[in-house]
Amino acid sequence: MTQEKPHLTVVVPAYNEAARLPGTLEQMVDYFHRQPFAWRICVVDDGSDDQTLALARHWAEREADVTVIANDHRGKAYAVRTGVLAAQGDYVAFSDADLSVPISEIERLLAALDGGADVAIGSREGPGAHRYGEPAYRHLMGRVYNLLYRTVLLPGISDSQCGFKAFRTAVAHDLFRHMLVYGGDARPIKGGMVTGFDTELLFLARRRGYRLDEIGVDWYYGKASKVRPVRDTERMIADVFKIRAFAATGRYGTKAPRP
Repeated sequence: MTQEKPHLTVVVPAYNEAARLPGTLEQMVDYFHRQPFAWRICVVDDGSDDQTLALARHWAEREADVTVIANDHRGKAYAVRTGVLAAQGDYVAFSDADLSVPISEIERLLAALDGGADVAIGSREGPGAHRYGEPAYRHLMGRVYNLLYRTVLLPGISDSQCGFKAFRTAVAHDLFRHMLVYGGDARPIKGGMVTGFDTELLFLARRRGYRLDEIGVDWYYGKASKVRPVRDTERMIADVFKIRAFAATGRYGTKAPRP
């Protein structure tokens, strides 16, 4: 690894991604080698029971700016949190391991951060966004959840769940350390689990007074998606009301000074 602190660290949470991770890292490394700034890719293995961890470590051996953290299986939120809190430098982002948003779209988020945003979120609904290959039932599922969280927690945010977000590093550290529903006390789990951790993250960003920009991106539906429509929607709805309850009882506090 180079000694220079990165301008950007990209965290890639990975659970049983042996089939997709090598191609994702190939694309990401190729892209970043063509950029003028220092960078890191941090793969956080979420206790995979396939060859994900071994493949990630192989990449770290051949590429100095790819690092690997091995977690036990506590879910995507905990994996992202682990990688974000380990990040240094100016900016940190996270991207799904299926690279459903092409890594080149990071340029849109970095431009927002350079322009003064504290948090820049990729959006499949914002101006300039395009969705490719999404089944109708998945879109309907997203719209139902979208209506709920906008009504209860995040008015004006059209897409909280896109797995492509970037932050000023100090801001990201502050947010992830103050999350409650998906904080540092996550317990080991079994199987995949889609949650509302993005919603908590953005709710907390607004509550703590950070500037949040929503940026339209290109998004491609992954045929190997791990989303289970009924069970995951139920969990995400429950998360919304947990967040609302924590806010109502003052557990999130109030605004924080800008880092």
